[in-house]
Amino acid sequence: MSDHPPRSTPSSVAPEPEPPEPDERADPVGVGPHPEPWPDDPRFDRGLLAAGDRRNVIDRYRYWSREAIVADLDERRFDVHVAVENFQHDFNIGTVVRNANAFGAKAVHIVGRRRWNRRGAMVTDRYQHVEHHDSVAALADWADGEALSLVGIDNLDGSVPIETVTLPERCVLLFGQEGPGLSADAHSRCSLVCSITMFGSTRSINAGVASGIALHAWIRAHALDDAGLPHWLERPPTTPS
Repeated sequence: MSDHPPRSTPSSVAPEPEPPEPDERADPVGVGPHPEPWPDDPRFDRGLLAAGDRRNVIDRYRYWSREAIVADLDERRFDVHVAVENFQHDFNIGTVVRNANAFGAKAVHIVGRRRWNRRGAMVTDRYQHVEHHDSVAALADWADGEALSLVGIDNLDGSVPIETVTLPERCVLLFGQEGPGLSADAHSRCSLVCSITMFGSTRSINAGVASGIALHAWIRAHALDDAGLPHWLERPPTTPS
């Protein structure tokens, strides 16, 4: 009999006051006001068309409303999730969220304390689903219900170098906290634990860096075609030689 608690769905992390977009530099990113006549497309935000779009988004999403961007991303997100334990402090969770957004992860799962410092996310949490679980047991139960493998990322005894394995296509990449790493409970519930091979004097790297490496390893295994490009990427027209 499973010792997991009754299955439940993850809860969304409590909202906090939203920070402003990153300050514009001397050479601002983005685009200015859209010339009239404006495009007749419900995805565009009329306020952005009028004022310009200086957000930290790719060119595809210039002038789109936030809701339209999230909806489009939802059509493209991969079957990989990221989870991070948050029982003590959260120095790297913002970077984990930013990496999840960059690599098209389905969602980020905060395990433990609900609150986390959003500054490192650089407002990518506006476009990334972020969920909460009270405990590792609750996360594991949810993942089991979704047929997702829990894959720990830590340099623990018995871990397998991530460079030597193919990560499961449907999985949750689970990271521990700065310092202690994966908790014993998290370690025991993982079907696989992978380490990231390092070559310097430090014994570890933080969860923010590790999440980017692990997500890219998943991308290389499951999201690229034979040419090394994303499956969904629109190809430019072929020019005659």
